[in-house]
Amino acid sequence: MAATNPSVFLLTVNGQIEGATFPEYDNLYCKYCFVYGHDWAPTSGLEEGITQITCKGSQSSHRLIWNFPLETTFKSTNPSGWPQLVVSVYGPDVFGNDVVRGYGATHIPFAPGQHTRTIPMFVPEPTWKLQKFTSWLLGRRPEYTDPKVVAQGEGREVTRVRSQGFVTVSFHIMTKDMKKLGYDTGPSSPTHAHSATSGWSTEEQPYKV
Repeated sequence: MAATNPSVFLLTVNGQIEGATFPEYDNLYCKYCFVYGHDWAPTSGLEEGITQITCKGSQSSHRLIWNFPLETTFKSTNPSGWPQLVVSVYGPDVFGNDVVRGYGATHIPFAPGQHTRTIPMFVPEPTWKLQKFTSWLLGRRPEYTDPKVVAQGEGREVTRVRSQGFVTVSFHIMTKDMKKLGYDTGPSSPTHAHSATSGWSTEEQPYKV
């Protein structure tokens, strides 16, 4: 009976942090973490990680390539608080200190299947010119004590920021038992890739949060 009347649904996130575009900087690495609501819990995979340091090389695009894998599964009873991916990019300044080069976040795609997201990045800015000069002189740039604040939005309106660079992430999303719990926005289609034995779907249309 448990198989026909599930109490939770599953969301599996596979993919990779492909790379980034930061025209002014090189030798960068990326940290990531997931932020999600109270009704969500990870069941397998990693909630956070850090990529290798990469440089632009000689290619004409001057892109930074990481191709760092993502693999996590969540369970939940409620689509509210749908997970977000938070990324933070770091690299050396002129004094050799590691400083933040950008923060960004994106919701995990709601629809199963293949997706690509380009995340705009930003950095906090000092409020006064004297603060800006002092932070440059001492090698201490403004940064968040917890990058997860980027996904929460609380207090962001009082933070002065500057846009800087982009990070590209690819996702392959699978869901299980969302339809059985009533989270569906469209009619079934015979072309949907749904397994009657496993209950996993790469084409289910989950509830739009």
